[in-house]
Amino acid sequence: MTGATLAAVKLDRQELVRVLRTEGDNDTADRVEAQLPDRIDTERDADALAGVGLDRTQLMAKLAGGALGGTIAP
Repeated sequence: MTGATLAAVKLDRQELVRVLRTEGDNDTADRVEAQLPDRIDTERDADALAGVGLDRTQLMAKLAGGALGGTIAP
């Protein structure tokens, strides 16, 4: 489907922090720990994610690659 919007992704903050640290991105991991809620919703928390230097497209790419254990909401 062209022009479709990305589905919201929900994941645990600590899972995202783990992946970021595994990738060596400790600065972003520290910001995620300090600024994002325990349960991240990419739609609800889009501004906060952008504030720490992440966007929905980056997270979706990580999910597609199997790096994160989040669930894609309908």
